[in-house]
Amino acid sequence: MDTQDRQMPENHQVVMNRFVEACQADERVVAAFLGGSYARGAADAYSDLDFGLITTDEAYEDFLAEREAFIRRLGEPVFLEDYNGDGGDFVFFIFSDGTEGELGLGRESHFTHIHVGPYRVLLDKKGILGGVVFSWHKPASAEQVETLRRLINWFWHDLRHHFIIPMGRGQIWSAYGALEDLRLTCVNLARLRENFSAEAEGYEKVEQAIAVEQLAPLQETFCPMERGAMLSSALVIVQFYQELAPPLARAHGITYPADLDRVMYERLEELCNARHEAVDFQA
Repeated sequence: MDTQDRQMPENHQVVMNRFVEACQADERVVAAFLGGSYARGAADAYSDLDFGLITTDEAYEDFLAEREAFIRRLGEPVFLEDYNGDGGDFVFFIFSDGTEGELGLGRESHFTHIHVGPYRVLLDKKGILGGVVFSWHKPASAEQVETLRRLINWFWHDLRHHFIIPMGRGQIWSAYGALEDLRLTCVNLARLRENFSAEAEGYEKVEQAIAVEQLAPLQETFCPMERGAMLSSALVIVQFYQELAPPLARAHGITYPADLDRVMYERLEELCNARHEAVDFQA
């Protein structure tokens, strides 16, 4: 599929032109496209360049080995790092002029995993992109159920070992970090409640995944690094979790750890009560 030209900053246009020229001149490259917000018609001042590049099967490994040299034909990188996920090879770059982007690499016989959503064809020497749809990856049902099971059960382990114990020992920094991990579990549970077939990706594009008003109770848990505020925040996070987790467990055939819930919640209450007693004693 193709889209109409989108208005680009000059530095982005220059890099894209260099990309097309480099792909055209390289016999190993059979197709290239632009994805991301530019292809969706949603680009703004913070958009980067999302390139896809497809080589012949025979040339893939050779091109992969020379990917850094290829990217240097587009600009002067001040950041250049690989990311290998979902079976694809990706390179993230930032050029000295501030241009940011990523390059996904695929081979002629296997390339639909390197992109999701709309795209704009920049080069197609063999017509392999005609009618191609880059669809969202949907995790298998069993995989999602296991993700949910782990989120539900490990929440209580993390509460005990990474928050309650450090708080009891006066290790405020460690406990404060645990609040974020517990909060993140709640965000992922909220995402799964909204769309169980989608990836639970924490804060990544969460505004597009759910109505963020659902997360409003968690706002007050971004608290000062102070014992009382942290204990209050932990209680709010746990109560938020308790509203989400049991119904999700029932809906997907998971046994909710009610006994673990009771034991760990009592531990947290003991810690809170001990603080109140200490405050009353000092008063």
